[in-house]
Amino acid sequence: MRSVKSLLAAGAASLLSSVAFAADMPSIAPPPPMAYAPAPAQDFGGWYLRGDIGMTNTQSKLHVNAYDTLPANTVWTQNGHGFDSGMMYGVGVGYQFNSWFRADITGEYRSKVSFKGTDFFMFNPGGGLADTYSGGYKSWVGMVNGYVDLGTWWCITPFIGAGFGAATIKTTGFSDVATFPAFDGRSSAYFAEGASKTNFAWAVHAGLAYKVSNNFTVELAYRYLDMGTGIHGNGRFFDGTNAGPSTFQYRDMTSHDLKLGVRWNLESPQVYAPAPLMRKG
Repeated sequence: MRSVKSLLAAGAASLLSSVAFAADMPSIAPPPPMAYAPAPAQDFGGWYLRGDIGMTNTQSKLHVNAYDTLPANTVWTQNGHGFDSGMMYGVGVGYQFNSWFRADITGEYRSKVSFKGTDFFMFNPGGGLADTYSGGYKSWVGMVNGYVDLGTWWCITPFIGAGFGAATIKTTGFSDVATFPAFDGRSSAYFAEGASKTNFAWAVHAGLAYKVSNNFTVELAYRYLDMGTGIHGNGRFFDGTNAGPSTFQYRDMTSHDLKLGVRWNLESPQVYAPAPLMRKG
């Protein structure tokens, strides 16, 4: 019995000495949580340069004043009126105002394209007439454009836009060869000189932009462009007779353009070093 009491007393003494030793040790608090400096707000502003190349597809209505005074019993048929496809080359400078709106000023050269077409007239009485036309034009276009970026997914940003400006249309020479089947296929020819005319122009855009890097973006876009009217200069007949100012015009000239463009950001976004670790408390 005495041995049991001795063991209990020794255990109690050992426990009390352990508690006293622990009370004498300095307290060690857990480390405070780590905190990071707040990230700087992103700056979307910046100047950029752009370049574009693309395909043009011009449409218009060929008009001459003589068409307005055809006899009432005339049957008039147009066949194959149209322009060839062409190329456009453009440059510009713009500014990205924020994450969804940007604007630029662009200038472009549109290569020469040819025009061809045929009209058939049936007169009653009087037989028929076939007119075969040949011409063309080239142009320069300057625009002020605004774009709305619709969000970005996997570095791809769809956008829409609109613009206005001026189009200078330079027509080439125009020819009209008339054939008269009722008179043994005899023909007559008319020629008009080219001329220049500057018109108000407007456009709408839609496309996709792919951000290759912070400084470089590639665009694939469609544009509908309205350029106004193209005119011709003085006319003459096949024998050199002066016919006066030509009334042949390309009216309501529009173009469906497919463009590949690039943009270079001139103001590289700032690169921030990782924020230093800080301890609270």
